[in-house]
Amino acid sequence: MAMGRKRKRQQDTMWVATSDLPKSPGHPFYKRLNQVLAANSFDSFVEAACRRFYAPKLGRPGLPPGRYFRLMLLGYFEGLGSERAMAWRAADSLAIRSFLGVELDEAAPEHSTISRTRRLIDVETHERVFAWVLERLAKGGLLVGKTIGIDATTLEANAAMKSIVRRDSGASYEEFLKGLAKASGVKTPTREALARLDRRRKKKASNDDWTSPSDPDAKITKMKDGRTHLAHKAEHAIDVDTGAIVAVTVQGADQGDTSTIGKTLEEAEEQLDAMSEKTDKIHPDGLSELVADKGYHSDRTMLELEGRGLRSYVSEPDRGRRKWKDDADAQQAVYANRRRIRGERGKRLHRMRGEIIERSFAHLYETGGMRRTHLRGQTNILKRLLVHAAAFNLSLVMRKLIGSGTPRGLQGVVRALLRSLLRFVRSLVAAPGHLTTDSHPDSRRLCAGDSIFSAA
Repeated sequence: MAMGRKRKRQQDTMWVATSDLPKSPGHPFYKRLNQVLAANSFDSFVEAACRRFYAPKLGRPGLPPGRYFRLMLLGYFEGLGSERAMAWRAADSLAIRSFLGVELDEAAPEHSTISRTRRLIDVETHERVFAWVLERLAKGGLLVGKTIGIDATTLEANAAMKSIVRRDSGASYEEFLKGLAKASGVKTPTREALARLDRRRKKKASNDDWTSPSDPDAKITKMKDGRTHLAHKAEHAIDVDTGAIVAVTVQGADQGDTSTIGKTLEEAEEQLDAMSEKTDKIHPDGLSELVADKGYHSDRTMLELEGRGLRSYVSEPDRGRRKWKDDADAQQAVYANRRRIRGERGKRLHRMRGEIIERSFAHLYETGGMRRTHLRGQTNILKRLLVHAAAFNLSLVMRKLIGSGTPRGLQGVVRALLRSLLRFVRSLVAAPGHLTTDSHPDSRRLCAGDSIFSAA
């Protein structure tokens, strides 16, 4: 065979037959996911839910709802933090184009189209999509609804600290420091003088005095790595028995855990009540237990949980010996919670909390690419986060069907099955006539993996 060389001048092809266009068999994970969505009429559901946001004839064709939500799901499965990255990935991969339903002669969606569609579709519709996925989990036996765990994390906002301004005057941080320097007698302060003045000040950045003009919802807070940054607070309610996300909220990063738990708990109760009406696989007693870390412990929280009829398993911080004067109700609620967390069930639930609840944050924000948000405003962030959490719940369905919840994880499953097959064949060759299916562990693992290959 002769070696082909690159020609300096090459005439562009005028006509290309459809049979000559490049084709992709599709990624086995996304093919199976599309089968799950199609079996439950996902596209019909989202088109009916989004019909009022689209004009019947006027204007250029918009992004179909099914394709838009698949792009949002793609952000979780591929770890894409921005809509621009989603557009690049859709234009780059034939397998992704097949998952999105983009034809070979059709242009991939642009990031501006994705952003405009997100702004067009309201939060309530995104919540309906999240509830639709949660219903699939409930009917599949992947949602119990008896015990939930609540925890929160901070998301770095798409705004810089150097851009904050005073709420009262609108002055920037540097202008504010220059005003302080002039008031102290320095007429023309240098940058070094301003830095020295700033170091001596206490409570430099308070949310009561400063705000971000680009993202007013972002609040000044300390991140997990110790940096001070503008951020938002995301809070999850997780089904401890299965690991499914029951509710997700976005709130101010300056609010404490005891202030935000009420909204998240209310969202979780509404979701579980709605699921119990649609399927009988939810626990008959409904939501009855709550697990949380010590950041959520307070007298008021214990009383509220007791008033809701919930058994609390909230870790108690070391406050020393307490004096209960005329607050007998709070004392009773705190002591009852203390007895429960010291019992065997309380210890087991907190071990599960550290494993199951923290897993959702790792998947959504670390590998899922949302630790730093590329959106502004809690409404926009909540839209993206709701579909992100729905994708996390879909990964539980996929793990049940094919043994892996992500496309990358599926590669590890196939590799492990091939290694088991190779060991099984080697054992069969080494000892012919003395190997049975029941006597070799690899053969049992191989038989268990047959359903994975058939499902994929």
